[in-house]
Amino acid sequence: MSRDREPLISLILYHLFKWSVVSPLLHIYFQGRIYGADQVPLRGPLVVVANHASYFDPPFISNCVRRPVAWMAKEELFQIPIFRTLITWYGAYPVKRGAGDRRALQAALNALEQGWAVGVFLEGTRTPDGRIHDPKLGAALIAAKAQAPLLPVCLWGTQEILKNSPFPRPAPITVRIGTPIPPPPTGDRALLETVTQHCCEVIHHLHDLGR
Repeated sequence: MSRDREPLISLILYHLFKWSVVSPLLHIYFQGRIYGADQVPLRGPLVVVANHASYFDPPFISNCVRRPVAWMAKEELFQIPIFRTLITWYGAYPVKRGAGDRRALQAALNALEQGWAVGVFLEGTRTPDGRIHDPKLGAALIAAKAQAPLLPVCLWGTQEILKNSPFPRPAPITVRIGTPIPPPPTGDRALLETVTQHCCEVIHHLHDLGR
């Protein structure tokens, strides 16, 4: 049976980590600004799609959307007993390097079934300018199969955090959240491409707004 909320232990850990570490770091050290948080559905399946420029992006997004977000993590991390338990509570799900997209897709669908929001970076990797140049169709496919809305999120400035420095620099960060986008009605490739392109356009529009 599907759930409309992540497990209680995960929700508790999310708020502990958010208010003790991530939120102070984002607002004080990085002078964070957040726009559109009121547009986030707080219950039910949700696919969070974003641009990606920094290792800091996943916790920042989870902080700003006001609910835990499940992210992919390499399978090796789940071989460490205590660490495996912790990252599982925080919503991470294992993906094997070099494995086909089918396994990652099923893991994401399982997370949605358990009441999580699932996070997907549209390009699948970091880009130096924080923009999306080669979007993948995975997020739209997940949304189509789960019939979950897509939530566009734009991170501005995170590419500067570790630029030419081994330590985090106090770069100003802005996070903008767009209006949820309906999922494709089917997994037809043309529909997936249309929705993916729309997500990119929304994120780039938010990115162009700058600070």
